[in-house]
Amino acid sequence: MRKIFLITIAFLFSALSISLTSCGGDSEKKAKPEVSYPVPLGDPFIMLHEGTYYAYGTNSDAGIEVYTSDDLLTWERSSALALHKDNSWADRWFWAPEVYYIKEKNKFYMYYSADEHICVATSDSPTGPFVQTEQKPMIADEKCIDNSLFIDDDGTPYLYFDRFNDGLNIWVAKLEDDLETIKTETLTKCINVSQAWEEVFPRVNEGAFITKHKGKYYLTYSGNSYESQFYGVGFAIADSPMGPWTKYEKNPILQKPEDLVGVGHSAMFKDKEGKLRKVFHAHHSSSQIHPRAMYIMDVEFTDDETPVMKITGDILRPKLKQ
Repeated sequence: MRKIFLITIAFLFSALSISLTSCGGDSEKKAKPEVSYPVPLGDPFIMLHEGTYYAYGTNSDAGIEVYTSDDLLTWERSSALALHKDNSWADRWFWAPEVYYIKEKNKFYMYYSADEHICVATSDSPTGPFVQTEQKPMIADEKCIDNSLFIDDDGTPYLYFDRFNDGLNIWVAKLEDDLETIKTETLTKCINVSQAWEEVFPRVNEGAFITKHKGKYYLTYSGNSYESQFYGVGFAIADSPMGPWTKYEKNPILQKPEDLVGVGHSAMFKDKEGKLRKVFHAHHSSSQIHPRAMYIMDVEFTDDETPVMKITGDILRPKLKQ
């Protein structure tokens, strides 16, 4: 009888131990934080089209990726590339894409860099496939990168891009009505390295983006190498898309915000509420450059006679959908 009693007690203790262990395991499982990943895009660009945000950037060796979001915070990567290298003249170094819907042509235009040449491809959908109808760079005999489209209120199209003369500097040219052919006779230099903050390493003014505010043209650009933690964003102002451009004397307007380093190659877009936003990339961490990640902040202008552009608000840190 005593043996049976001891066996029963041992069984009860064993069951209680298993129960407690099980409860502890469930508790730990529930308490385990969810892992969230940033959107791994360098040189990011965001387009809002028919209620959906589309993000493009530098990341894939095989072409250009596209991500979609409803709220700018949670993003989903498309299973297919927006642009595959098979549809481009080049087969490497796909960088800095920008995509625009041109209503008059009912097409989407992607301006991007491939093998250090500027290119343009078109598609009937913002997710692609984007295809170069004629597989050649926009400027065949010269290395150029980071092309950005601006269409003025009168319908004149301009293309801004970097040339490799005296380091990297920013130029502009008008486009033909096809939005794919550069009017070479209009090539005009915009800006080059000229401020102390831009001279950390090496000689770089790149990643132009144009917006118009109260009759003035604002050219945002990045200074220093993207590899530098002092990569940052400044702006210049002009009365014409062709310039001449005057840099803001208190540049940079974005450099090392909060815990981020290596911030730059920015673009602007309006969100669903009509608020102007700036999207940019930053280094993976303070000790690692890649994979770079996409971030968003607000853009505001002062009420001065010549308004000053400001990057304001909290940093929005987009995440991949789990």
